[in-house]
Amino acid sequence: MLWLVLASLLWVGVHVGVAGTRLRGEAVARLGEKGFMITFSAASFVSIALLVLAWQNAPYQPLWMVPGWVTGMLALLILPGFWLFVASVASPNPTAAGGKLAGEEPRGVQRITRHPMLWSFSLWAGVHVATNGDVAGLLFFGAFLVTSLVGMPSIDRKLAARDPALWARLAPRTSILPFGAVIAGRNRVALGEIPKLVWIIGTLAWLALLVAHPWIFGVPALR
Repeated sequence: MLWLVLASLLWVGVHVGVAGTRLRGEAVARLGEKGFMITFSAASFVSIALLVLAWQNAPYQPLWMVPGWVTGMLALLILPGFWLFVASVASPNPTAAGGKLAGEEPRGVQRITRHPMLWSFSLWAGVHVATNGDVAGLLFFGAFLVTSLVGMPSIDRKLAARDPALWARLAPRTSILPFGAVIAGRNRVALGEIPKLVWIIGTLAWLALLVAHPWIFGVPALR
């Protein structure tokens, strides 16, 4: 279990302690942007490989029991995660490096949240923390949950520093919390702006994963 703890700390450290702090700027100054990206990508690959290996070899130490009906209900939360992920890929991402708004204001999934991909990862990781109910699952999936949640304000800070004009247009009309800007009256829901294929592909991928989960991961998604 010690190796899993260390691997989890390494994953979080690489993505939060380096990419999300001023250490990134210092590393870029020394290595250049391209050199930093190569080094960061290599460190990410190594850290996730170690994390998966440590998780696979960790002993099972239960923390709580999850009834089968609760597992089924939680599995439903993965579905909007798939929709958010597909929407994030299918739509322009103004929070990415070099990203711009597609028009004069945020549209589609951006009205819901400006970090749809990270929320998809957060839902996936959070559901698996809850449904596994063991120490190894808490450490493994918790590492992804932490990096996803902490990554959102970190990306916002970097965008505000990199492109103040874009941030000034984006921030008032969007939110980190899904539907936060809508609830606050700063935007509106416009599901028609999201391509229909997002809902179709996301739903089919979710169903396929439910069916294939036992063969891919060795345990059924619904118990």
